[in-house]
Amino acid sequence: MLEHGGNLRDAALRFGRSDWLDLSTGINPAWYPVPPLADQAWHRLPENDPALAAAACAFYGAPSMLPVAGTQAAIQSLPRLRAPSRVIVAAPSYAEHAHHWAQHGHAMRQVPYAELDGAVAQADVLVICNPNNPTGATVPASDLLRWHAQLAARGGWLVVDEAFGDTDGGNSIAAHTHLPGLIALRSIGKFFGLAGLRLGFVAAHGEILKPLADMLGPWSISGPAQQIAIAALRDHAWQELTRRQLRDSGQHLRGLLAAQGIASQGTDLFQWWPEAHPEQFHEFMAQHGIWVRLFTQAARGIRLGLPPDEMGWQRLQTALEDWSKEKR
Repeated sequence: MLEHGGNLRDAALRFGRSDWLDLSTGINPAWYPVPPLADQAWHRLPENDPALAAAACAFYGAPSMLPVAGTQAAIQSLPRLRAPSRVIVAAPSYAEHAHHWAQHGHAMRQVPYAELDGAVAQADVLVICNPNNPTGATVPASDLLRWHAQLAARGGWLVVDEAFGDTDGGNSIAAHTHLPGLIALRSIGKFFGLAGLRLGFVAAHGEILKPLADMLGPWSISGPAQQIAIAALRDHAWQELTRRQLRDSGQHLRGLLAAQGIASQGTDLFQWWPEAHPEQFHEFMAQHGIWVRLFTQAARGIRLGLPPDEMGWQRLQTALEDWSKEKR
């Protein structure tokens, strides 16, 4: 299995401590307050509630969406719906995309973001994270739709992972997913802070959603997950307040890093930078009880999520100041 953030058990085993400030994911630390659930949510088999897909379509602005058990379920399944194809995955990117498209007979290669425009002609499928995970880089929706038109003309797909797109949806292509071969992936886990719910959505044309639903099978979304997600997706007041709070927190994080000479980029949920000594930074922060995300390959550098409270912000600021002193 590939390595991911949030692996605090590994951190505890390696460093022998349990008082972690976990900044290794880009998950909102102020999660949606889960409402009381109907008792039958735990008793009945989870019939698909059409209200869930309707709430998702309204929130994401998509014409049709399929609930899935986290976008990971779609990432693993979509490569199985195509005959062997020429696949390009934008790099660097969320590693699970390349991992799964490299299987099932596909000819997969990774292409840097700056070279995608010239590479589309050599692809049947293009997979891109927008905003990118882990760097936060974005591609204008106009470019994505232009690439999709080229791919669709020969029966190809454009798969856009928009898991971090909820704080600023200006470049989302979800509204256009009625077009054949255009697929958007969205996640409840990041903006709503409900990663443990294991729920995401696929926006696409019916010719993709139907076989995907058949492949995933019945009861893929638990009854409690459906009830919680419907409440979260309909709670406009919480969503607007949270966007403002995350915008302020994102600016605060960028400011803390800039104060120590770190030029970062990212979203309102995380910041990434090409740290010159990422292994040393990761180790130093771990010794301070702060678990950050280390990238050693294509996105070589460090990613930080948001602290959950004022004590966490103070711990991070102190550790960053200590790191700057040690480098001098």
